[in-house]
Amino acid sequence: MPREIDERFIEEAVERYRKIDAMLAEFNQAAKSMEVSVRSPDGLVEIVVAGDGSFRDVIISDEALEPGRTARELSRAVLTACTAAADAAEWARRKLYEETFRDYGPLP
Repeated sequence: MPREIDERFIEEAVERYRKIDAMLAEFNQAAKSMEVSVRSPDGLVEIVVAGDGSFRDVIISDEALEPGRTARELSRAVLTACTAAADAAEWARRKLYEETFRDYGPLP
C-alpha cells in the first residue's frame, strides 16, 4: 500500500527550515559586524575582536615601548589580552545567539 504524503506538513517544515536558515544568516552577519575591545590588565595592549572570533586590531600602547620594558612583558600582555578578547567574543556570540534563537535549543 503506497504511503500518503502530507503536503501541508512538508510545506510547513520547509518554511520552518527557511526561517531558521534566514535567522542563522542574520546571526552570522551580526556576529561579524559586532566588535569587542579588551585591554590587558597593565594597559599595554588593546585587542579588538569581532563576535565571530576574528581579530580586527591589535593596539600596542606607547608605554609598552618605554625603555626598561622587556619583550617578555609585552608578550605576556599580548597573550593575556588575546585570551580575554577571545573569551569576550565567545560571550558576545552566545548572548547574540540567545537573543536570536531564544525559541530554539542551546548553542552546541
